[in-house]
Amino acid sequence: MPNRRRTTAALTAAVAVAGAAVLAGAPAAQAAVVDVNYACETKIGPKSAVSPVDIKAVKSGSGYTITMSFEKGVSDSPVELPKGVMTPRAELVLGGDASGTVKVKGTPNTAAIPPDTPIKIGTLTGTFTPKKNGKVTFTAGTLTVHALGMDAAVCTPKNNPKPSLELQVTGVSGGSDTPPPADDGGGSDEQLPKTGPLDSAVALGTLGGTVLLTGAAGVLWLTRRTAR
Repeated sequence: MPNRRRTTAALTAAVAVAGAAVLAGAPAAQAAVVDVNYACETKIGPKSAVSPVDIKAVKSGSGYTITMSFEKGVSDSPVELPKGVMTPRAELVLGGDASGTVKVKGTPNTAAIPPDTPIKIGTLTGTFTPKKNGKVTFTAGTLTVHALGMDAAVCTPKNNPKPSLELQVTGVSGGSDTPPPADDGGGSDEQLPKTGPLDSAVALGTLGGTVLLTGAAGVLWLTRRTAR
């Protein structure tokens, strides 16, 4: 009987740990570096360049801090740009369960940019405040390089780039897609929801908790039988 109790306890612990691991490993965001082919209208004529673009999101209060970074410059200047005269900004196109755009902006250049060299775009930052739960995608949109008091280059993606970020938004109170409360009287024959990886992970974690309670009940029953 003691061996049986130890076996039951070990199995219960294993299921609990597995459920927790599934929840911890569920991805809240999936990012990918995407090559964006920019066609730029500049004061010295049309320019074009391909730059890998990376977009990330970090939870901040009721919203997310969005960052956009470039691995290559997308245009150059025929004259030297002194320190602090160039500021980039961009629009990110929302998709999935959201629509519209998110504006991101960079900081002025910290060093002079030599003439006829690619203008390096630093990290652009903005804020996204979701209105409802769901899956939201972020795709590179129009990029504007403001320099010497004017919009020196306006660059538009021409290759219909894929989203650089897919964000699973949860926890929005009152959102139209807010998940319903758990059904306390659900049966064991119900299938796990298949609305997304995060929802499936939550369902698996709940299943692990149910098995945990069942195992604990079995241990209690065995203890009472031994006491008799």
